[in-house]
Amino acid sequence: MEVYQNLKKGERGAWISIAAYILLTVVKIAVGYFFHSEALMADGLNNGTDVIASIAVLVGLKISQRPPDQDHHYGHFRAETIASLIASLIMVMVGFEVLTEGAKSIINPKTESPDLIAAWTAIGSAIVMFSVYLFNVRLAKKIKSQALMAAAMDNRSDAYVSVGTFLGILAAQFHIAWMDTVVAMIIGVLICKTAWDIFKEAVHSLTDGFSEKELDKYKETINNIPGVQSLEDIKARYVGSTVYVDVVIKVHSNLNVVESHAICDEVERRLTEEFNITNVHVHIEPLKGDS
Repeated sequence: MEVYQNLKKGERGAWISIAAYILLTVVKIAVGYFFHSEALMADGLNNGTDVIASIAVLVGLKISQRPPDQDHHYGHFRAETIASLIASLIMVMVGFEVLTEGAKSIINPKTESPDLIAAWTAIGSAIVMFSVYLFNVRLAKKIKSQALMAAAMDNRSDAYVSVGTFLGILAAQFHIAWMDTVVAMIIGVLICKTAWDIFKEAVHSLTDGFSEKELDKYKETINNIPGVQSLEDIKARYVGSTVYVDVVIKVHSNLNVVESHAICDEVERRLTEEFNITNVHVHIEPLKGDS
C-alpha cells in the first residue's frame, strides 16, 4: 500500500535529522568550551533537545506503519500527527528559551569576545541544518507527511538559531552586543510562530477539522459523475496524513444493485485518482418521486 511505503520513506528524513543534530551537538559544545563561546555551547545544547524531537517524529512514523489491529480498526496513522504535536511543543520551549536568553542579555549585557572559530562553526552549522531542512521539506511534500514537515520546520528554526549565534559572536568582536540581543529576540519569535502553526494544524487534524475548500473540490467532482442525481452529504477528516471521506449520494430508484454499486465504485475511483484519498465510503439513497 502506497501510504505505508511513504511512511517508510519518511523515516529517512528523521534519521538524517537525528544524525545531524547529534554531530552538531558534539561539535558546538566542544568548540564553544575550548574557544570560550557560551552562545555556541547553548546552541549545541539546543540541538541536543532537537534530537528528542526528531526521535519523536521517527517513532511516530514507525507506529503509523502498523496495520489495523483489534484495538485500532483504522490503523495507527494518527501517531504521525501526535509526533508533529510533540515536535511543536519542543520547538516552542526552544523558542521561549531563546527569548529568555535575549531578555537576560538586555539586563546583563555580555562583554566577552569569543574566538572567531566559534562564529565559523555556527555559520557552518546553519548551512548544514538548512540543507537538512531542504531535503526534509521536499520529501515531506512528496509523501505528504505532517510529522516530517514538522521536523523540517524544526530544522529551519535551528538554522536560524545558528545564524543568530554567528551574528552574536561577530557582534562581540566589534563590541556591539545589542545586535546579538535583537537577532535572538527575532529568532525566538520566528521559532514560536512556526511551533504555533504546527501545533494548530496538528490539533485541527486530531479534532477532525478539514478544509472547506478541499471539500468543495470533492463536491464538484462527485456532482459531475454520471448517475449521481444529487450529493446529499460529504464529510472528510485526516487520519495522520491520509484522508478519509464519507459520501451520501442519491441515484435513480429504478437502478438495480449492480448499477448502483457501479456508480459508488466510480465515485471512489475518481476521488482516489484525482485527490489521492486513502479511504472513500459511499452510501446511496433512492431519489424520491423517481419512476
